[in-house]
Amino acid sequence: MNAKAPLSEYLVISRGHWDASASKEDIQRAIDEFYVWHEQLVAEGKMRRGSRLMKEGKLVSRRGAVDGPYSEAKEVVGGYWFVSAHSLEEAAQLLAQNPCLAYGLANEVRQLDPEQCDAFAITAETPAAG
Repeated sequence: MNAKAPLSEYLVISRGHWDASASKEDIQRAIDEFYVWHEQLVAEGKMRRGSRLMKEGKLVSRRGAVDGPYSEAKEVVGGYWFVSAHSLEEAAQLLAQNPCLAYGLANEVRQLDPEQCDAFAITAETPAAG
């Protein structure tokens, strides 16, 4: 029996910088090709829309809220979206077709853990009794 694993959701985080040596025309062409590629995958049910991220933000911790994100985050994280795939490898193969990768951007992909969304589930994040 060769049954496929069920579909899982993956978060995709767009990272990186455009290559300094790439022309504005090459970058614009990659962006245009990305949206055609992305819309096709959305139509096929393999992706869900996400969003670009604004540069302004706040870092919120127990120390309070401070302006951020810091320059590294502003430069690295550009947006996010979602992929539906049967495995992490399948999601990565799909994302390897992203036209923007040819000009310096990268995609981080991570499977969503539905148990983490349950406040009553004991998970690896739950502190040990002590």
